[in-house]
Amino acid sequence: MLTTDNTMIISEIFHSMGLDGMDIGYLFIGMAACILLLLILLIVSFRKTSQLEKRLDKFMLGKDAKSLEKDIIALYEDNKFIKINMDKNKKDIRTLYKNMESAFQKVGIVKYDAFQQMGGQLSFSLALLDENNNGFVLNSVHSTEGCYTYTKEIKNGECAISLGDEEKKALSMAIGKE
Repeated sequence: MLTTDNTMIISEIFHSMGLDGMDIGYLFIGMAACILLLLILLIVSFRKTSQLEKRLDKFMLGKDAKSLEKDIIALYEDNKFIKINMDKNKKDIRTLYKNMESAFQKVGIVKYDAFQQMGGQLSFSLALLDENNNGFVLNSVHSTEGCYTYTKEIKNGECAISLGDEEKKALSMAIGKE
């Protein structure tokens, strides 16, 4: 129980805070709500801390600070090694692409009978072209007297020398028109 002196002291405290006309029951309800809110925040904070500790324990499983530092340094060195190799591989790939431009990439071949009586289609025209349609047409004519081979240079898909029907067909196949 509160004595008159205690009530007066409490009254003076409320007056100095500007709460002299307030019912003390409302004050206790407000304080209980604040305590409940703080208790909820404390529980949430403990729960998050607990989850963080579990993650840290999982991360540090079987490790101490020294071994973890060694692992991180090893990962850094691995990343540095991978970056160096990746840069080298990019350079090598660029070189390969540049070299591939001049390599024969397109082929067209037509087999035929140079002389109708021979049979077996032993003669052929072979067109070999690079990416820019530069290369040559190889024409091999097989007869009873022997085999004769001729080449004709191709630049930008065109030949300065007239082509036979089979050579034209092989060139069209290589260029992709047929």
